[in-house]
Amino acid sequence: MTTLEGRRARALLVVDVQTGVVDGAYRRDEVIGTVGDLVQRARAASVPVVWVQHHDQGLVRGSEAWQWVAGLGPTGAEPVVEKSFGDAFADTELEPTLAGLDVSEIILVGAASEQCIRCTMHSAVIRGYDVSLVVGGHTTTDLTEYGLPEPAVVVGFIDSVAQFGMEWPGRHARSVEPAQLGF
Repeated sequence: MTTLEGRRARALLVVDVQTGVVDGAYRRDEVIGTVGDLVQRARAASVPVVWVQHHDQGLVRGSEAWQWVAGLGPTGAEPVVEKSFGDAFADTELEPTLAGLDVSEIILVGAASEQCIRCTMHSAVIRGYDVSLVVGGHTTTDLTEYGLPEPAVVVGFIDSVAQFGMEWPGRHARSVEPAQLGF
């Protein structure tokens, strides 16, 4: 359904699965397990895995918090896109990277649900990509002190937005269970 002519590939987009981003996150270990399983399945099926790594004043390049979560991370052949905004497309090399891989559908996992996942999903659909947001494949930390709902509500809401509210002419987002993803 994508509007990206001539592109037919899928890619697994792993956003900000970094020590400092997911430290203390809702269902952290389960989400990391789901992401790890999807990375293995994608690699086994020769589906590109693209890694997005955030940096800013609070998440300094090279710091322990900036590093990938133990057990996860790119192989030497997998692209890494650095970002410093919530939207992984904003001022990054993500679009040219995906174009070079002929990607028209993004399978989206990572953190944080209410910011980087939401912004990237929205931006991808606007740009012409179809997006499959993996249920149980994204997480967030508790931000109730800043007025956000409990993490379970935030994560569920983002899944619902993908399922029911992300459709543009010729492309869409959807939420999908990991077992439903055929690589």
